Amino acid sequence: QVQLVESGGGLVQAGGSLRLSCAASGRIFTINRMGWYRQAPGKQRELVATITRSGSTNYADSVRGRFTISRDSAKNTMYLQMNSLKPEDTDVYYCNAFDTTWAKEYWGQGTQVTVSS
Repeated sequence: QVQLVESGGGLVQAGGSLRLSCAASGRIFTINRMGWYRQAPGKQRELVATITRSGSTNYADSVRGRFTISRDSAKNTMYLQMNSLKPEDTDVYYCNAFDTTWAKEYWGQGTQVTVSS
């Protein structure tokens, strides 16, 4: 099992910045990809960004150039630096870890990000 704990959400004005963190613990040695997703009430969860064990990154078009995903392997922690935030970035943000060896997926509990106009 893998446990994921997010932190860093909050309320920020449009144009501001936030940094989300996701601390991973447990059987993390088979995790090959981690990422951030977001979901608004009544909508499907959508991809924000992913990062592989080798460091390859992928971003949704809506956040590319504003958000940066990174990881600190020594701390087993993944980050999402969010700059130039817009009201439409308001969502619950979820940390995700994917174990390609066992084809298992893990989710954090979510952290609320609210951007005021």
